[in-house]
Amino acid sequence: MPCLSLMVQGTTSDAGKTTLVAALGRILARRGVRVAPFKPQNMALNSAVTADGGEIGRAQALQAEACGVAPHTDFNPVLLKPTSDRHAQIIIHGRVATDLDAQAYHAYKPRAMGAVLASWARLTAAYECVLVEGAGSPAEINLRDRDIANMGFAEAVDCPVILIADIDRGGVFAHLVGTLALLSPSEQARVRGFVINRFRGDMALLEPGLEWLEAYTGKPVLGVIPYLSGLYLDAEDAIATAAVDAGNGAKLRVVAPAFPRVSNHNDLDPLRLHPQVDFRWIGPGEAPPPADLIVLPGSKAVRADLDWLRERGWETAIRRHLRYGGKVIGLCGGYQMLGRRIDDPLAIEGNPGSTAGLGVLAVDTVLAAEKQLRNVDGRLALPGAAALRGYEIHAGVSRGEGLARPAVHLSDGRSDGAVSADGQVLGTYCHGLFDHPEALSALLAWAGAGDTEPVDFAARRAADLERLADAVEAALDWPRLATLLPGVAGLQAKSAATAPGLDGK
Repeated sequence: MPCLSLMVQGTTSDAGKTTLVAALGRILARRGVRVAPFKPQNMALNSAVTADGGEIGRAQALQAEACGVAPHTDFNPVLLKPTSDRHAQIIIHGRVATDLDAQAYHAYKPRAMGAVLASWARLTAAYECVLVEGAGSPAEINLRDRDIANMGFAEAVDCPVILIADIDRGGVFAHLVGTLALLSPSEQARVRGFVINRFRGDMALLEPGLEWLEAYTGKPVLGVIPYLSGLYLDAEDAIATAAVDAGNGAKLRVVAPAFPRVSNHNDLDPLRLHPQVDFRWIGPGEAPPPADLIVLPGSKAVRADLDWLRERGWETAIRRHLRYGGKVIGLCGGYQMLGRRIDDPLAIEGNPGSTAGLGVLAVDTVLAAEKQLRNVDGRLALPGAAALRGYEIHAGVSRGEGLARPAVHLSDGRSDGAVSADGQVLGTYCHGLFDHPEALSALLAWAGAGDTEPVDFAARRAADLERLADAVEAALDWPRLATLLPGVAGLQAKSAATAPGLDGK
């Protein structure tokens, strides 16, 4: 049987494309369908290392987990990682190809489309179904020429499309009708139906609008997905700034600066969601508040983000924090900032030059042309030698006497990172540092929290994928979807009111 496909496009960014693809992948996978995710072009600073040694968007790694397959570079053949407002690192099939401004990338798109179609051919030969995620909105008129992310791709491979819109934003009918109106006649015909996301309230009040939408557009509403609270799923790019109230159970106050080019900020999700941690992202207009632990996350433009820190008083705040016995952790780019110097002679992340670091770790970093990409596991070089698993994505090579006190001992025989002589500062290239329950507990204890509740966020992510899939399965009109997806004929639509874990508002 030939591979079937379905593309989810959104009326806006963050409409729910990523989560709908993940949910559909899990629903099909648990019914024995060989299914894979695919995003032709992604722009994101959150990435993951694949089984074949490249990098893809973090959201596609999540979707791969939902589909029950190992992440692969073919799932996201073109990844754009912005280094400034006008420039981005262009990653093709998991490896850095070039660095281009917006105009130059527009000219490069036909070449990028070749990579997209090569990955598409391999996936459709290997799987029964490929679920495709669009990027942004197909109605972005200024990006229609040479489009490889939305309708340009769908037209090239003859893939059916469904449009998803977020009703929680307001204006859901205008979003759907307006998006459809801005498409060409052939693209309009390609849209097979609508999905409305994040609905909370009385369905009886929504029904007249759904009937009008179907009559006006001639397209079916394939489902209304309820608002789901408390889902822990990796964000594609936007930082989840909402604080999670730890209440009286908080044992540790943790803050992190939200750099302009923060990358892999999902590293800090286990801290943000831990029931005994009071965690806050600190934005550009906020002064660094008192805390027990300061975490400097990764950055795609380390020297520029370090200048940003200094301009906002973070260097003074970190030195005062350390004088009073506080702890500091630096991850990847944040680790490089904690050293004595960062050199970028090849202009890897901006203009060539050097920047003095914060000087609290005895290491110096040079940004090199070849990016280091590997999945790793090992043990923390802290009391208890807690196990950890993670991955490395960095262009920097760090050297110095501080490496004699490593932060991590890796199972491949290498050591990574550094711990300061006074034991107050820890830096590492290991993303996912807080993901493993043992490592998280050990680091919270090191930071002063004492014994904390063990929390397994990988297990929570897996459970939330199941909860999401159950809710989406209950909400969608499977008879209508049966012509678009394999393996769905036996699915019975259930009442959304019976789906587990729905928000009660």
